[in-house]
Amino acid sequence: MPTKTSPRNEALSILTGLFERGEEVVNVFLEEMLGNRRVREQLGKTVGRAAHAKKRVDKNMDRVLSALNVPSRGDYNRLLAKVEALQGSLVNVSMKLDRLLATQHQHPVPAPPPPRRRSARKRPKRASSGA
Repeated sequence: MPTKTSPRNEALSILTGLFERGEEVVNVFLEEMLGNRRVREQLGKTVGRAAHAKKRVDKNMDRVLSALNVPSRGDYNRLLAKVEALQGSLVNVSMKLDRLLATQHQHPVPAPPPPRRRSARKRPKRASSGA
């Protein structure tokens, strides 16, 4: 007894076959195109021009953002680098302070003597120049 295939399964089978055939055709086309030296050269030039255009767009965008007083990605990255450097310095200072405090706890330094008071000399009174 022959098996019946539903119209849906038959349509899926046809679409799958077309898709696979399309992939084969595209792959053959790309292999032939990339095998051509002139196509490869033009593709390289096009990619180079696109990279140059992107640099110009980025530069112009930085100018626009600067004119609008809006930070750019470069501004953000520079600020981030400075914050990270300050954070590193703060960690170093904190570590040195911890070592200093630990040293003081191990070897307490006696408190300095109170400052000596100067003896109060009596100053001669000035004559008042009143009437």
